[in-house]
Amino acid sequence: MSPVPVSLPFADRAEAGRGLAERVRPFAVTDPVVLALPRGGVPVGAELARRLGVPLDVLLVRKIGMPGHPEYGVGAIAEDGHACLDHAALARHHLSPEALAPVIEDEREELRRRLRVYRGGRSGPVLTGRDVIVVDDGAATGGTARAALRMVRRRRPARLVLAVPVASPSALQALRAEADETVVLSAPENFQAVGEWYRHFDQLTDAEVTALLAEAVTPGEADTGWTVHIESGGVRLDGDLVAPEDPEKVRGAAVLGLGHERHAAQQRAVAAAMRDAGFATLLLDLVTPQEWEESQGAPEIGPGELGARLAEGVRWLRSSTDLAGPRVALFGAGAAAPAALAAAAAIPADVGAVAVLGGRIDMAEEYLPGVRAPTLVLVPGEDSFIRELTEWAVGRMPVPAELRVVPGAEGLLPGGEEGRAVGGAVAEWFARYL
Repeated sequence: MSPVPVSLPFADRAEAGRGLAERVRPFAVTDPVVLALPRGGVPVGAELARRLGVPLDVLLVRKIGMPGHPEYGVGAIAEDGHACLDHAALARHHLSPEALAPVIEDEREELRRRLRVYRGGRSGPVLTGRDVIVVDDGAATGGTARAALRMVRRRRPARLVLAVPVASPSALQALRAEADETVVLSAPENFQAVGEWYRHFDQLTDAEVTALLAEAVTPGEADTGWTVHIESGGVRLDGDLVAPEDPEKVRGAAVLGLGHERHAAQQRAVAAAMRDAGFATLLLDLVTPQEWEESQGAPEIGPGELGARLAEGVRWLRSSTDLAGPRVALFGAGAAAPAALAAAAAIPADVGAVAVLGGRIDMAEEYLPGVRAPTLVLVPGEDSFIRELTEWAVGRMPVPAELRVVPGAEGLLPGGEEGRAVGGAVAEWFARYL
C-alpha cells in the first residue's frame, strides 16, 4: 500500500499508532495479533492494538553491528535465533559471516535477557493461520523489520502485514516483498532518521515497555476465562479455560485437544459454539512452542504420547475445577484427532463422548478397540482415500460411532462460520451422550 499525505512530524508514537489503525483495520480479519518491535515500536503497537481491539505482544529483533563500528548495521537477528545478514554490506567491507560470530552471540544473549524481562516465562503467541501485524515506530534501512518479517513468515501466518508510520523510500521498496501488505503513512524523500519525524521521541525503558504490555490485551485473554498451564511427563502444556456466560446453565465440560492452534479463529469458533450450548471448554495445545519451532511445524510425536498429554488435561480439569461432571467430552482436530481416541482409551471412566475433526484416526489403530465413549467422526468429502481409512478405523471401535462428511473439515476456512457449524454439531453429540 502506498503512503498517503499525513501531517508531519507526529506528536508522539501513540499518535502515530492511531494514524495507522484505520489503514490496518481491513487486514486484521483472521484472529489478528499485533507484534511490536521493542522498544520504540511498542507504544505505536499498543495504541494500534487498542484501537483494533486485538492482542498485543512483542517480537524481539536485534541489530547486528559491524565489528568495531556497532552503529553500522550489517544484519539483524530475531528471537528465534535466525540471523538475517546484509551480504552486500559484508562484501563492501570485506567481512565474512564467520567474523560476526562474537557479535551475533552477544546479541543472542541480549535477546534472551529481553525475552525474560518482557515475557517472563510466558511463551510467545501462536502465529500460524493468523493475520499478524508487525509494527515499529519507523524504518530507516529496513534491516530489523526484514528479520522480524522473515521470522513471522516461518510461522505460516494467514496474512503478514508490516505497519510503520514513517519509512525511508529505500526501506519501503526493500520491505514490500517481505510482507503481504505494507502500511506506511509517509515515506519522505529527505528521510535521514526515524526520530526527526516525531516531536517527542524519548527513549523508552524496559519498565515502560512491560507496563504497556501489561495494559494490553494479551493472547489467550480475548475470551473471558483463564490461561492455564498443565504439566504432563515433564512438558508444560498451555491452554485456555472458558466457561459459558451463564454459570447456571453449565451442562458439562469439553477438552479440545489441538496441535498448536488454540489461538486460531477457527478453533475458537468451534469452542464458542460449544459454550453457547452450555459446555465449558478447555482448549489445550498438545505441542509446545519449542517442539513446534524445532520441528518447523511438523513435530513427530505419536498419538500415544499426545493422547497421554490430552488425558492429563482431563485429569487437571476434573481435579482443579468444578466445571466437569461425572465425565467430560473430548474433541480432537487434525493431528490431535487420533490423540483424542488414544486418550479416550486410556481413561475410559472419565470420558463420556468423543468427536474428532479431520486427521488420520487410523494412526490410532492400537487404541481403537479400547475406546468406550460414543464417537462422532467428521471427515472431508473430497478425499476418498482418507475417507476409506476413516471408515476402516470407525469399524474398529466397539462403541456407537457416526461418520459425517463435512466439506472443509481438514482445514476450516478463515472467518469462523465453518467453525461454529462444526462446534454446533459436536455440541449436539456431546449433549446426547454426556
